[in-house]
Amino acid sequence: MKRISLIAPEGEFSIVNLDLSRQMFQWVNENAPSPIFDIEIIGLSHEVKPSGQLYSVKTDRLVHEVSHTDVVIIPATFGNPEEVIKMNQELVPWVMKQYDNGADLASMCVGAFFLGSMGLLDGKRCSTHWGAANDFRRLYPKAILEDERIVSESDRIYTSGGALAFTNLLIYLLERYAGREIAIMAAKAYMIDIDRASQSPFAVFTGLKTHQDKEVLKAQEFIESHFQEKFTVEEICEEIGLGRRSFERRFKNSTANTIFEYLQRVRIEAAKKELENGMKTVSQVMYDVGYSDTKAFRDMFKRWVGMTPIEYRNRYNKEAVTV
Repeated sequence: MKRISLIAPEGEFSIVNLDLSRQMFQWVNENAPSPIFDIEIIGLSHEVKPSGQLYSVKTDRLVHEVSHTDVVIIPATFGNPEEVIKMNQELVPWVMKQYDNGADLASMCVGAFFLGSMGLLDGKRCSTHWGAANDFRRLYPKAILEDERIVSESDRIYTSGGALAFTNLLIYLLERYAGREIAIMAAKAYMIDIDRASQSPFAVFTGLKTHQDKEVLKAQEFIESHFQEKFTVEEICEEIGLGRRSFERRFKNSTANTIFEYLQRVRIEAAKKELENGMKTVSQVMYDVGYSDTKAFRDMFKRWVGMTPIEYRNRYNKEAVTV
């Protein structure tokens, strides 16, 4: 049997992540020909009550009582990442030891910050909630964040996108450990879209602005207030008084996007809002946000959102008429 260790950390964390994980692994045990998983909740104390929540969690064993496990699952942890790690400092060497001994690690949503704080995501592809992507990049620049992904896998570390995307991670793990047939059964039982791969349709682009580069901030403001217009990088450089080469380098370092990417993401975000709320045709929206080429608009929209403009409008604007 494969031992699954569900972490109940100190401080505030997602009980939903923890309990539904336990339920789904247990469901497999009850519906497979024979039990596959040995499931336990472990922590630093016998009972954990996340701050600000009504419920408490009783652990099956304390961390120091577990010498070996096959899979470590970390739920979303909330609050300042440095404080979260400080409260759970005793967990760090244990998690590191289990990983070094061959255990898989899985984090859910912003639980990736916990792994990032340990340096375990340096040089590895990973996911987290799209809304936390900017903070994650700032804190852990060595990690390779795939902020559009529902599930990322790298060197036995599995991470998931935001909120209920953790259910897709669970299905992903079930397929890995119990096979495709069992995973499909579980997905049907819990009504989870097994093929969902991107959280891009749910993301809202706001632009990373926590950096201290005043010229780059000025450029971001210029792009966001003139995105419907046609302008060149040289014109932006003239606006802020910088040479193109150094400006492009500073912009990429500060925002995690090239100037072109930033402009396109601002335009696409504006298009999404119009498609959600208005009655305009896709062509009208395209012109409103600064595009004149239908194919270019469609391709760029699909790149950043994961679906076509018509598909997006049909999903989020029930009053719109398909064109």
